[in-house]
Amino acid sequence: LPGKVLQLFPCCIRGLGLFSREAQNLPFLQILRGLRCAVISYGPVTEEDTEFSWCGGLEANSFFFKDFPDGGPPNLVTAEEPACVPGFQSDQLTFSVTRNYLTRGTVLGKVGFTDCTDRTRFLFDTSDKRFVVKTDGVLMVKRPVFLHEGHHDFFIHSWDSQGRKLTIPVSVSMNAADAQVPVLQFPEPGEGLRRRKREWVIPPLSFPENRRGTYPLKVFRRPCQESRQVRYYSITGPGADLAPVGRFRMDRETGDLYVTQPLDREETAHYTFEVHTVSDGVGQAEDPMEIIVNVIDQNDNKPYFTGEYNANVAEATAIGTEVVRVEAKDDDEPDNLNSDLRYRILNQDPPLPTDNMFEINPVTGSIRVTGRGLDREKYPQYTLTVQAADLAGEGLTGQTKVILTVTDSNDNAPVFTQSLYTATVDENKKDVEVVRMIVTDEDEPQTPAWNAKFKIVSGDPDGLFTVGRNQEFLASKLTLLVSVENEIPFAGASVVNVKDVNEAPIFDPKEKLVVKPEDLAVDEVVVQYTASDPDTARKQTVSYKILTDPAGWLNVDKDTGLIKVRRLMDREAPFVTNNRYTATIGAYDNDAVPATGTGTLIIQLEDVNDNAPVVKPHDIKVCNKDPAPQLLSVTDKDGPEFGPPYSVSLQGMSKTSWTARMNDSRTGIILNLATELPSEWYSVILRVGDKHGLEQDSIIKAEVCDCRGAELTCLGRTVGGSNLPLILGILGAILLLGESHICRKEEPLLLDDGVRDNVYYYDEEGGGEDDQPED
Repeated sequence: LPGKVLQLFPCCIRGLGLFSREAQNLPFLQILRGLRCAVISYGPVTEEDTEFSWCGGLEANSFFFKDFPDGGPPNLVTAEEPACVPGFQSDQLTFSVTRNYLTRGTVLGKVGFTDCTDRTRFLFDTSDKRFVVKTDGVLMVKRPVFLHEGHHDFFIHSWDSQGRKLTIPVSVSMNAADAQVPVLQFPEPGEGLRRRKREWVIPPLSFPENRRGTYPLKVFRRPCQESRQVRYYSITGPGADLAPVGRFRMDRETGDLYVTQPLDREETAHYTFEVHTVSDGVGQAEDPMEIIVNVIDQNDNKPYFTGEYNANVAEATAIGTEVVRVEAKDDDEPDNLNSDLRYRILNQDPPLPTDNMFEINPVTGSIRVTGRGLDREKYPQYTLTVQAADLAGEGLTGQTKVILTVTDSNDNAPVFTQSLYTATVDENKKDVEVVRMIVTDEDEPQTPAWNAKFKIVSGDPDGLFTVGRNQEFLASKLTLLVSVENEIPFAGASVVNVKDVNEAPIFDPKEKLVVKPEDLAVDEVVVQYTASDPDTARKQTVSYKILTDPAGWLNVDKDTGLIKVRRLMDREAPFVTNNRYTATIGAYDNDAVPATGTGTLIIQLEDVNDNAPVVKPHDIKVCNKDPAPQLLSVTDKDGPEFGPPYSVSLQGMSKTSWTARMNDSRTGIILNLATELPSEWYSVILRVGDKHGLEQDSIIKAEVCDCRGAELTCLGRTVGGSNLPLILGILGAILLLGESHICRKEEPLLLDDGVRDNVYYYDEEGGGEDDQPED
C-alpha cells in the first residue's frame, strides 16, 4: 500500500533493482533519519520490484505517517525512539585478506564507532602497533605484517564522551568469508561431452561461525560461462543431503553455494561436499569435484570449570609450595586466542593475616602459598574465588571456588600449669599416686600434635619412679626434673641471632626462553622478566638494566622488568646462533651497597620473508660466437620456507640480447647470450624472486669476448676486426714524420672509459642505423 514503511535499517540501501518502472512511478524512496533509514512505498510493489540488498541489520521498528506533503515524502513519527548506546557497532571485527603478507598502507576496512554525539571522528588505539586506525575509522597496515598461521588477532580501543575505554577484538584472516566471494572455475568440455580427470583442486573455503545477516548467505559464486549445453549443479555430503541436512545448498542453475543458517564450529568444524555437474539430456558432464568449507572460530564460548576444588594446607607449609592446581576448559578452537586462558585470584576470604596469602600461576593454574602466618587456630579455612579468562586474559570469563582447609601442625609446645610441684609419699609404698601434673596445648585436641608424652630427665638414678601419659608419680621423697613433649616433633624453632647481609635479587627462572617473530615491531613487548629480593625484611626495591645486548635490540623498563624491542631484530644477523639471540638482564636493589643478580634471556627468532634472493657471481665472461651457457647460483638468507623454487626474468634492454631461465632444481639461473655482440662490457639486469614473490633486481657485469664456444680468449677490445693499439701506433708514426717541425697540441685519440663505452669504430666510412650499441 502507498505510504507504508517497509523496513528500518541502521545504515543505507545498497541498490534497488527497479528495472520495470518508469522514473515517475518508482515505488521506493530512501529517507535518512540520524543513523537510520526508512524504505517507503509510494505505489503498489510487486515481488519482482524488491530485489535490493541492505548495508545493515534487518530488525524493523514500528512507524506511523501523519500526512503526505505535496511532492515530498511523508513525515515519520516513531512509536519508540531507540536509546543510543556508545560503543562499537559489533561485538567482534573480522577482516579478510587475500594474501598472508600485508604491505604498509594496506587498507583492511572500516571500524564503526559512535559516542552518541554529533562527532564523526574519534581517537583509536591498537594493541598491535603494526596496525593503525585513522580518526575516520579506517584500519590500515602501518608496518609489514606476515600472517604466520593464516590469521592474526589483536584489540582496538576507543573512548566515549565520558572518557570510558571501550575495546573490541579484531581478527585478520586469509580466505575469510567476508572477503570477496571465491569464484570457482568450472572448465568447459571440448568437442562433445567427455568425462576426464581434473588436474586442479579447489582450495578450502572459510566461513565464520555465528555470522550475522539474512540467510541464505552466499559462500562462493560460479562465473557465468558460455556453454552449448544446459548444465545443472548439485552437492552431496554431510550438511547437504546427509545429516545435518540442509545447512548448505547449491543453486541448480548457477552453481552458487549458499549457507542456510548460522554455523557452529564447536558442533562441526568443517564440511566436505562433492559438486556434481550434469548436462541436459546427456548426463554427467564432469567428474565430481570436492569442496571443503572450514568454519572460522569466533569467541562464543566462555571458559568453565568442571567443579569446585577442595584441598588441605598445613600450617607449617613453606612459601612457594603448591597446594592445588585448577584447570578450566574452553570449547572454542584449541591452540587459538579464543581458547588461550589466563587465571587470576579475584578474592580471598578471609583476607587475613594478609589478602595475598596465595598466588596463582596465570598460565598453569597452580596455586601456591606466598604469605606467612597460616594459623589453624585463627583462620581454619580460606575460600578463593578463581577466574579464568580467554583471549589471553582479555576475553570471556568463568569462575570457580577453591576451598583450602588449614590443617594443624605442631606449632604450639605443651606447657605445665605450674613450674614446681611438691608432694609427700609414705615409704615402702608401691603403686601409689604421688602427684598429678597438668599441661596445656593449643594445638588441635586428640591429635598427635596435642597428645603429651612425659619423661623423667634427672633426679631418679635408681628408677624408682615412673611417669607416662595420664599417669601419676609412684615414689619416695626425691627431687625430680620432668619434661613433656608431643607425639610428633615440635614445629617451632630455637631463637638464633643471624647477622643479615645484603643478598642479590634472584631471577626465576635463571634462564628464560621466549619465541618471537624476527619482525616484531619496535616497542612491542618481548617478555616481562623479573627477579625477587631474598632480603624480605629490608623491604628493598628491585630495579632492572640490560647487562649484555650484542645487537642493541632490547630495552628494559627500570621498574617493572618489562622488556621491549628497541630496534628491529634480524634472524640472519651475525649475533644470532641457531636462530637464538642471547641477552643478559641485571636486577639490583637499592641498598647502600647494591647487590646485582643476573638472568639470561634467550629469544628464539621465528623466520619471516625479509630477504630477497641474491645472484652470484656478479661478473662473467662469454664468447660472442656460439656462447656457452653461464650458470649463476641463487641464494637467500631466509630459511627454506621462504627460499626456492625461485623465478627469474630479464629487465630493460637486456631482453633483446640475452635469455635467462631457471635450472631443473629452480635454484640456479642459466644465462645465455642470444645475439652476437661486439667485444665489450655489458650490464645484464635479472629480477629474481622467491616462492612467495619477494624479489629484487641483480646486475651482472658480462664481458663479451671475440671468441667461440667455451674457449674464452679475451685479448682486448677490437675495432672493426683490427687491433686498436696497432692502428694507433701507425697513426702516431705518420704524424711524427709529417709534422716533425711543427709543435702543436693534439687531442688524445683514446677517451676515458665513460665516454668510450658509447663510441664504436668501423673499418669503413658510414656506420649505418644498424650499427647501434647493444644494451
